[in-house]
Amino acid sequence: MSLFITFEGPEGSGKTTQIQRLAAWLREQGQTVLATREPGGTAIGDRVRAILLDSDHREMQPQTEILLFSAARAQIVGQIIRPHLARGGVVLCDRFADSTLAYQGYGRQLDLATLRLITAFATGGLQPDLTFCLDLPVDVGLQRKAAGAGEEWNRMEQETLAFHARVRRGYLTLAQAEPARWRVLDATQPVQALQAAMRAEVAARLGLLAEPGQAQST
Repeated sequence: MSLFITFEGPEGSGKTTQIQRLAAWLREQGQTVLATREPGGTAIGDRVRAILLDSDHREMQPQTEILLFSAARAQIVGQIIRPHLARGGVVLCDRFADSTLAYQGYGRQLDLATLRLITAFATGGLQPDLTFCLDLPVDVGLQRKAAGAGEEWNRMEQETLAFHARVRRGYLTLAQAEPARWRVLDATQPVQALQAAMRAEVAARLGLLAEPGQAQST
């Protein structure tokens, strides 16, 4: 059974850790799992990612930004995601089209209708079956990033606190509009608690047996 799961949320919410753990667990359950990210996930997409996140590209126009993100997205959907789903696999993607609405729509305040049209063209209308939003206060998330592995902050992370606050509000607005697809989780919880909630939700979607003691997500 194919299942397309995306992971969204403000910076520093811990998406990468959760995806790695969920992917490992699903493989233990016998699932064929593809774990990938946006922008990137393909040779072309990784080159676009380098341009988008380069801190030296502060002059990049919002319209340029959305078109570059969409170009990378079109490539990964056609080359990687759709073929894996067609084979009955599970796809875990660190960010997808909702990031465009949150970051370029609510964050950059570009027209949402236009962004939806561009995104639909890039994805061919592909939408996730399930989206986890790892939510936390933006200052907490940015502090986590600053205390991380010493990686230089990228162009998006260097935006103002007000920008990141708009992005967070955007995510919560999107989740409220599509409650059947979205699951908003408190990313200030311990890693194990978040993972348990995710596994319970995914197990229900795939018809797997939930692990003893797993919490049900809400």
